[in-house]
Amino acid sequence: MRTYEVLFILSPQVAEEEVTTLITDFKRVADSTGAKLSHEEAWGRRRLAYPIQKFNEGNYHLLVYESDGSLSELDRRMRNTETILRHMIVRTDLDHKRAEKLAKRNPKKERVRPAPAFTPEPSAVAPAAEPRPEKPAE
Repeated sequence: MRTYEVLFILSPQVAEEEVTTLITDFKRVADSTGAKLSHEEAWGRRRLAYPIQKFNEGNYHLLVYESDGSLSELDRRMRNTETILRHMIVRTDLDHKRAEKLAKRNPKKERVRPAPAFTPEPSAVAPAAEPRPEKPAE
């Protein structure tokens, strides 16, 4: 089963009622393709890194789906929706598999710091050298 993360940014001028209807429509489209919603987060209004369509802020939403097929219909609908400033659909299951494989290959070892071999006591440290007298100017 494939895992997809769907992140999209809505215009800050969109009303809350319209946001909920858009999200339910996107969920319905994804469910019709056989995808199952495993996680949903509303990140809220955040500042954009750069202005998009003269907006400096946007409403971020994250949906995580598990599916055997692709989410091409959802991608098409998001591309055609004018209130979405940006969207991105990323397949993440391959990254998780690679991370697990690397973790098995290179397990983390407990690293213990070695004790210092020698710690000088303050009295054992050589006293500071006395200042040298300056040479008389000739």
